[in-house]
Amino acid sequence: MHTRKKVSKQKVIDLGLSSLHEIGADHICKVCISNGGSCCSGCRHLSNKVGCQLRNTSCTAWLCGFLKYVLYETGLLQKWNDFWDQVPGKDHRVDYTPEFFFIQQSLRMDYMRELSEALASDLQDLARTHITVGFIFTLREKMDQNIDKFMSYNKEPAKQANIKRNIKILSSHFHRFHEALSDYRQRLPSIK
Repeated sequence: MHTRKKVSKQKVIDLGLSSLHEIGADHICKVCISNGGSCCSGCRHLSNKVGCQLRNTSCTAWLCGFLKYVLYETGLLQKWNDFWDQVPGKDHRVDYTPEFFFIQQSLRMDYMRELSEALASDLQDLARTHITVGFIFTLREKMDQNIDKFMSYNKEPAKQANIKRNIKILSSHFHRFHEALSDYRQRLPSIK
């Protein structure tokens, strides 16, 4: 059993940012941004050519469909969700998180930047070969929706099996990612 530990809001944000770095989020974000979009578009805290000016718990906790996919495939998505579920006061692009609060578990992600780099390369190829406007964003949203459904049906294996097939179809063009994932899993045999 985990013991309760008092932490600051800033410490939690720093843990999240460090974990996003370990995951390699920047590789994936660059693809979306270079294709004319960003998850942060329209946010009042986003400054042109500078980036986020007010990082908060909500934005740090939020994962796009591609980042969710990386954690889903590595078996770490529930760990991410469990950590952020214990952080109070998250809301859309703002937070009401107190300056100090208690958590029972910390957040530590495995170093897997090579997975996100491989996925980003696959996404760049898809963006070049699928000239449909918004293809990458549509794919990102479909991944997001299917993974959320998968996680919500954790006590219904038949529904999860159908959703897992959908995710497999959606990710069928991620050749570099699947190769990097295979290498990652060989290095960490406990991950299935």
